[in-house]
Amino acid sequence: METKDLMYKRAYVWDKLNAEERKACMDMGEDYKAFLNESKTERRCAAEIIRRAKEAGFVCICEKKELKAGDKVYYNNRGKAVMLSVIGSEPLENGMNIVGSHIDSPRLDIKQNPVYEAGGTTLLKTHYYGGVKKYQWVALPLALYGVIVKANGEKVEIAVGDKCGDPVFYISDLLPHLAKDQMSKTMSEGVEGESLNILIGSLPVDDTEASDRFKTALLAVLNERYGITEEDFVSAELEAVPAGAARDVGFDRGLIVAHGHDDRVCSYASLAALLSIEKPARTTVGLYVDKEEVGSIGATGMHSQFFNNMVGEMIALMNGGNCSDLAVRRALAHSTLLSADVAAAFDPNYPSVGDNANFAAIGQGIAMVKYTGSRGKSGANDAAAELVGKVRKLFNDHGVVYQTSELGKVDQGGGGTIAYIMANYDMDVIDAGGAMLSMHAPWEIVSKADVYMTSRAYHEFFVNYR
Repeated sequence: METKDLMYKRAYVWDKLNAEERKACMDMGEDYKAFLNESKTERRCAAEIIRRAKEAGFVCICEKKELKAGDKVYYNNRGKAVMLSVIGSEPLENGMNIVGSHIDSPRLDIKQNPVYEAGGTTLLKTHYYGGVKKYQWVALPLALYGVIVKANGEKVEIAVGDKCGDPVFYISDLLPHLAKDQMSKTMSEGVEGESLNILIGSLPVDDTEASDRFKTALLAVLNERYGITEEDFVSAELEAVPAGAARDVGFDRGLIVAHGHDDRVCSYASLAALLSIEKPARTTVGLYVDKEEVGSIGATGMHSQFFNNMVGEMIALMNGGNCSDLAVRRALAHSTLLSADVAAAFDPNYPSVGDNANFAAIGQGIAMVKYTGSRGKSGANDAAAELVGKVRKLFNDHGVVYQTSELGKVDQGGGGTIAYIMANYDMDVIDAGGAMLSMHAPWEIVSKADVYMTSRAYHEFFVNYR
């Protein structure tokens, strides 16, 4: 063995792509941007995943009387989480190849009693969702998405701020001339959560003697347009996200800036890989779950039993309606999961926070993260060396460009994914996803090369991992 072969050197994806692959990479970037533009919230993302799955021949598992090898099914969990599966030729109890990602992203949620007027304007009160830097959400055009369930049970869809001609919404910030006290605070204190109030109107009713003239006028507009009253906000789920489409970054167009890359980039890569699979040996599963940014809680988060229930349903449909608890446990324990979540990329503007030898880089392919957690790996899923070795061999054997990563320097920070939850089922789990810049900012950045290579990695895992 030559001396140079003893060294481990990470590669850039672009250096490994031929002309045809580069075109495929750029084309995938265009499709990913279209996916993002339809997926500004977890509800819309779930709907887009199901739409694309149906086009590829997937049917709702609720319509099936039996399952056989090659069948393609999906499960819609309350419109906010999705499971897709291509049934393999082997018994489900032999295990599944699963890629699990989340489709929720940091944002601002509208409170249940949100509407008020002040200073000649009408505003909405918000409660931020997930780990955000609150100061990043002021002085920024916003769009509103979600649903309102009216008193009669009718559900009204809201989507305002992204179509041509739509108004946008806005959270004001102090002008520098009056911000002496604000500027003396820490960055986490400079903008308070209760100050993230969104401007949504500024016209009053004509009656100058009326009380709440601005709020009344705004509620009249909403009633005319959507047939709602103020009380209907009680049963609403409305989210404020940055207004605007996903766009290329740089003269060479190699990067994409958008809201929600975390974690819709891994969701898209998994979806693109899964939709191209026809008749695998092991059953393949794509999980697209909600609530990861707030602890994976609730009926649509990964702590829910919905996935276990679906595994049981699939086993029953393959076995004439018969399924035991032991069969479900075996299917889960014999499975392997790639926890498809993003890795923090080295930021040339902030080089001091990471250990460069163990930091992901933009454009160097899918990042394997053996452990997450913080402060001594607390809360981590620490993948076994045997699993890392098998995944590494899979990627090397099939020309997948990969890198390894952890989240910054020891004791600098930390974070988590759904990996530890799935490991509780006694299955092998490792984190593996693309690297990104400005994670959890209103606008985040990924490389088209990493989107392409991550999707390739998931495809090889789905088809060839044993």
